[in-house]
Amino acid sequence: MQTDGSGTQAPRATAGRAEVRLANAGWRRRPSGEPPPLPRGLGWRAWGWATVALLVAGVAIGLAIVPSDAQSPLLRWFQDLRTPTLVDVAEVFDGLTDPLAVWILRIAILVVAAFFGRWRHLITLLALYVVVDFVDTILAVQRPAPEGVTVLSSNATTSFPSLPVAALAVTLFGAAMVLAPAGRPRRLALAGAFALTGLVVLARLLLAADYPVDAVYSLLLGWITVGFAFAFFVPGDVFPVSYARGGKAAHLDLGGARGEAIVAAVRDQLGFTVTEIEPFGLAGSGGSSPLRMRVAEIDGHLFGKIYSTSHLRADRWYKVGRSILYGQLEDEVPLGSVRRLALYEDYALRLLRDVGIGVATTYGIVELTPDREYMLVTEFFSNATTLGDAEVDDAIIDEGMELVQTLWASGLAHRDLKPANMLVRGGHLQLVDVSGLQVRPTPWRQAVDLANMMLTLALRSDPDRVYARAITSFSPDDVAEAFAAARGLAIPTQVSEKLKEDGRPILERFRELAPDRPPVSIQVWSVRRVALTAAAVVGVLALAAMVWATLAIGLD
Repeated sequence: MQTDGSGTQAPRATAGRAEVRLANAGWRRRPSGEPPPLPRGLGWRAWGWATVALLVAGVAIGLAIVPSDAQSPLLRWFQDLRTPTLVDVAEVFDGLTDPLAVWILRIAILVVAAFFGRWRHLITLLALYVVVDFVDTILAVQRPAPEGVTVLSSNATTSFPSLPVAALAVTLFGAAMVLAPAGRPRRLALAGAFALTGLVVLARLLLAADYPVDAVYSLLLGWITVGFAFAFFVPGDVFPVSYARGGKAAHLDLGGARGEAIVAAVRDQLGFTVTEIEPFGLAGSGGSSPLRMRVAEIDGHLFGKIYSTSHLRADRWYKVGRSILYGQLEDEVPLGSVRRLALYEDYALRLLRDVGIGVATTYGIVELTPDREYMLVTEFFSNATTLGDAEVDDAIIDEGMELVQTLWASGLAHRDLKPANMLVRGGHLQLVDVSGLQVRPTPWRQAVDLANMMLTLALRSDPDRVYARAITSFSPDDVAEAFAAARGLAIPTQVSEKLKEDGRPILERFRELAPDRPPVSIQVWSVRRVALTAAAVVGVLALAAMVWATLAIGLD
């Protein structure tokens, strides 16, 4: 590294990048002890420890460390406060814990979640309902009736925890997480759920329907279990709640603290002054948060992709489900951290540039939160059109075939060739989003790349035309192998959707043109797939058994 007299990195005159690299003279090193641009939040671990602490406290309470006779005086104090008006109001709030009322509310929440396609929220909330109800019903510790107190509730219980309060708390806190967008709306919804459940607890104490410790513990049980489940399985940063069109995509919020952190991090770590940040290319990206930044030094834009631990965890769950349904589609080694995920894409861009494929210049990785959130900064292709919207002529088709041929010859596979991942700029094809690049892939994966390239090109032209150009670079047997392998999830979702919208039998036409070849099965069975499938079946059966046991005890 070259430095000037002050120790600051001097500009490097690398060909094609000198005018942008001049900005790097402004970088600074973050001193030890200085907080990162985006300080680490609580995350799911804090909720996890709170859940553990709550369970330990529950065991202690269940072992009669807080005896029931010590709580009777407080119930008698509430009894002395009773007036006809207070009792009437308390009975209204207590009515919210009626099993029928709770399940009507739950079904309404699940219907709304299903209507807006929030399937991950729905499954998480449904599992919470089942598990919390089961634990409260099966493992409840029975207490004697309070002494010297008249019970006025038809839904009273002397068990610990209190099933009516816990069921209502899980329902209300879950509704806030599923229905309210993150930020101020969700904070208000959670505060409202806490206040309403608190009023129900006070009402039940006035009616002597619960012991104080049992009711308060059940309120906390609903709050903390919902907090942990949603922080771990449905992190709000990656699975936001939105009622706007296109609001289902899993992308991070670029405003507020994160927006300020991006500006500061790019300035300090790369030396660029960011004047504007906006989401860009969201439709074709689900595993990261892409954005475009206006930079003062070049009077233009740079492109950024933010990777977070939430993205990594969501991708792992997706691959578990995919392995159960389809087997392991190709040999792939899971990346152990979000830092490695950003590092790998930076490496992939440099590798592809080395073998002669047109990709964006990479300017480095920016750390937002250590070990949790990183951003890859690259060149932004201005005046470019995605292949899904561009005019495709023979020159573009030939470049597409040449790109796949270069990948094959270099022992590489892109693994996600689709319209959103290819641009036409100045009449030439450019490849983007190379995070899934695979080195020394299986022959099956390479064949799938060829098929997806041909399908993408045919969507903007004609399958016969694409096939005629393809066999000038590949043999007819190569094309036959490609379309024998391109089945199911091997074809990207965006390509499948556009094939349906197009209406032409493009895939079938390619198979007619190519020589006959038996389909290549991707239903690969392995020890891992069998184990995952067995675990999923056992989990479903366990949830079903919990529901049955809870209902059976309730009917008795």
